[in-house]
Amino acid sequence: MKRIILLAALLTCTLAASAQYMPGKPRKKYMVAKKDEECQYVLNVTKNTDEDAEVDACVTRVAYRPYADLLTEIDALKKIKNWADTTYQRRFSQLPPGGELSVTMYRRGSANADPALLSVVAKDKEGKEVFNLPALEAGNGRFWNRDLYMSKRTIPFVKTETPQDLIVLINDAKTKQTFEYIVKTQ
Repeated sequence: MKRIILLAALLTCTLAASAQYMPGKPRKKYMVAKKDEECQYVLNVTKNTDEDAEVDACVTRVAYRPYADLLTEIDALKKIKNWADTTYQRRFSQLPPGGELSVTMYRRGSANADPALLSVVAKDKEGKEVFNLPALEAGNGRFWNRDLYMSKRTIPFVKTETPQDLIVLINDAKTKQTFEYIVKTQ
């Protein structure tokens, strides 16, 4: 009898320590959108990089690089690496006109860090959908730390007529969570 109680207590402690996230539980939001520490063009609306999110093992981050920054980068690389004009023209023609959006996800287990579980939608202030990507390119995550795996995808972003704030919603199909960001397009 003591063994059964001890086994049940051990199992309960193990489950409590793993703190798996309950699917469908909505993310908490900031009262005022918080500026991202790593990207000056992104504001976090949902709380997804705090300690609670690390315990849940469900963190998603977004970074945006405008066209002008990408152009400055390839111009500097041309000078540093002495690229031929054909190499420069090839790189120049591959630049996305709206810049690029990098989506990084951290999850527990490599199969859970599959970017194909994420969909990306961008809306303007009026709520009109300007960008919709039903799923990112599939793949498994690579080991990051402790028990977290990381996947990162870079996608070309939509070009807007004028610089404006777009609301970017990233939906995770497995955890049934929505991460919300404000991206200041250039």
